[in-house]
Amino acid sequence: MRTALFVALAGLAGSALAPLQVDAQGATTTTPAARHNVRTPRLAIRNATIVDGNGTPARGPADILIVGDTIAQVVFLDPVAMRSGRARRPQADAEIDATGKFVLPGLINAHAHFQNERSGQPLPYEYSLKLWLASGITTVREVGTPTNNELLAARAAERSGAAVSPRIFAYLRFGGARTPEQARARVRALKAEGADGIKITGLDRDIMLAMLDEARKVGLRVAHHSGVEETNVWDDIAGGTTTMEHWYGIPDAAIRSGRQNFPSDYDYNDETDRFRWAGRLWREADPVLLDSVLKSMVRANVAWVPTLDIYEASRDLQRAQTQPWFRDYLHPSLEEYFKPDPSNHGSYFIGWSSTDEVFWKENYRIWMTALRRFEELGGTIACGDDAGFIYQMYGFGLIREMELHAEAGFNPLKIIQHCTGNAALVMGEEKRLGRVRAGFMADLIVVDGNPLEDLKVLYPTGTTKIVDGKSVPTGGVVWTVKGGTPYNGATLMAEVREMVTAARAARR
Repeated sequence: MRTALFVALAGLAGSALAPLQVDAQGATTTTPAARHNVRTPRLAIRNATIVDGNGTPARGPADILIVGDTIAQVVFLDPVAMRSGRARRPQADAEIDATGKFVLPGLINAHAHFQNERSGQPLPYEYSLKLWLASGITTVREVGTPTNNELLAARAAERSGAAVSPRIFAYLRFGGARTPEQARARVRALKAEGADGIKITGLDRDIMLAMLDEARKVGLRVAHHSGVEETNVWDDIAGGTTTMEHWYGIPDAAIRSGRQNFPSDYDYNDETDRFRWAGRLWREADPVLLDSVLKSMVRANVAWVPTLDIYEASRDLQRAQTQPWFRDYLHPSLEEYFKPDPSNHGSYFIGWSSTDEVFWKENYRIWMTALRRFEELGGTIACGDDAGFIYQMYGFGLIREMELHAEAGFNPLKIIQHCTGNAALVMGEEKRLGRVRAGFMADLIVVDGNPLEDLKVLYPTGTTKIVDGKSVPTGGVVWTVKGGTPYNGATLMAEVREMVTAARAARR
């Protein structure tokens, strides 16, 4: 027998559930529409089709009631009751009409960088923060680009509400330790500074293992950007690293000779050398040993944030250099930084050849196969864009990351889980972030279009479709709700465009 409604409830501690109101037309008509950057005590998102962050299929229609900064109710509406005029809806002070739209948890960028300058030219934090929000990103795990003090100040501004910003988790840079004892002291100092986690790069084995042991003792998670160094993922497995960033360190651990077969004149500090030969790394990994590496990562609970998007220029440079959103939204300081220049990290495309691209295309095929196998074995994959380098813009890079997960063979439901629920899990925030669920933080996005059919609808500039033989714009994140505050995507993008226009004019 049909019931009038199905209600998913997990009440707020100490709060009563919202009363329901009957509406003869099955939709409210008197509640004001939500306004950009204006939080009301009770915000309702009406008639939504929900894709949760746990990998389950879409469901709807539903009303989502937000009280303060928290999801208070998710009410799934019976179509029969709606047609008969007996549908009961949560009362609210403002609402968003999500009819024909999809609602997802806010996307989580698990490998983000703040930059306040590029090529010596200023780049305001406001630029990246608004691009992230306009792309549906409500949380970033910042892994150590500005100084630790700058990052902590940006987090404080976000938490106080002084900044229009995604939720910030500060993974402070390690650095500065020359002995295991100094490594332990450094970890304790970062904990005292207020770090949410630690970002490490190349470390000698004794320092790395001491650092990981101390981080475990004080309760700090660790993101490892491995390179060609003394250690590889076997050390992360032994020491308890939380996440492997990118992919260096994983195929290296599966080379039976113990080291990639570099030419005699190879120089790791020459980035053209480094990235050219990085494109030949996965082919040297032994498949049997690689499977053992992946199984060991899963057993040790080492998660993987692959950032597929950030290396894509290596396999298709022209595509990377001519992305359509560059015209209106690429800040001139970022544009200058992207130009091939040995003094800029990631700007290594000097003498880049079709042969290099062919090797990188093969590199991606093997890398993507390894990612699929890792998840099949029970591994946790999360999403990050690493933007601000190698022709990747903030926000746009994470949506491209999702498209590349699709190219790797993952189902769209799993891709959304990678970028929401899984990313929350690797940060230890799975009980309050990454789901459309009562009791969770009200971090949600309202999307014009079906991302399960076309991930391009998540781009802040949207995409196009054919209507009556004509190309018309469609898609885009219409609303990003972070902590109960709604941000209009078009408004954010207009503000970004104004910043870019002004910065270009100032440089003439």
